[in-house]
Amino acid sequence: MTNEFPLPVARTVADLRATVRGWRKAGESVGFVPTMGALHEGHLSLIREAKARADRVVASVFVNPKQFAAHEDLGTYPRQEGRDAELLAAEGCDLLFLPSVEEMYPEGAVTSVSVGGPAEGLESDFRPHFFGGVATVVAKLLNQVQADVAVFGDKDYQQLLVVRQMARDLDIPTEIVGAPTARDDEGLALSSRNAYLSPEQRDRAVSLNLALAEAARRAAKGEPIARVEADAAAAILEAGFDKIDYVSIRRADDLKPFEGGVLRGPGRVLAAAWMGKTRLIDNLAV
Repeated sequence: MTNEFPLPVARTVADLRATVRGWRKAGESVGFVPTMGALHEGHLSLIREAKARADRVVASVFVNPKQFAAHEDLGTYPRQEGRDAELLAAEGCDLLFLPSVEEMYPEGAVTSVSVGGPAEGLESDFRPHFFGGVATVVAKLLNQVQADVAVFGDKDYQQLLVVRQMARDLDIPTEIVGAPTARDDEGLALSSRNAYLSPEQRDRAVSLNLALAEAARRAAKGEPIARVEADAAAAILEAGFDKIDYVSIRRADDLKPFEGGVLRGPGRVLAAAWMGKTRLIDNLAV
């Protein structure tokens, strides 16, 4: 354990487990929030949700190289351990797990987790490496922390469903909880990558949420999904986005397309679009 930060920090799995073991002996429940750091209000809302559900809360900060492709922003992804620790301490987080790449993936480690089901399509069409990397690191983290509950944000909705499926399939007993997307006053979903946006780009980025809200409204009225998706994509481009990876309305429980081309039951409208070199994702319930 190290003391250079304003809350207890574990840098090894052994230290993490020793602390959690002590809490267990005291009869305390454990919540967990995995992050890649560069924390903002969205992450802190997950800490608060975990605190409402458990006696003790662990947060991890680990920029996972396995979920970045060679051309993506692993090297420039924002890292601010000191500020992250201060924010976590202010929220009453009990332990920060801050492992190195070598601690998470020791020399000789060759096992990875392969996922299907809700991982198929959408993000996987554009980042085929992504969910395998996410599932591998989350499976390791859930095994390392062995929490009663782990909280993930709805903003990464497909990821949330993938993690739930993985936990079920691998008999991981941690309850996987989704928490509402945190947004700024204009409705932009909070993201660490928002730091890449210029003030002008940030103003235009709000249009992503507005287009999805209109798409959700129209789909709920029974309009053909293909037309609604096409109009939403056009609105996003017209508002100043440079490229769209997808705008799609899917079933909320498994992200499969709706049969018949119209909404039949709970849905989700999901999008990924580029503002300059910054890729933003968002989704709303339908």
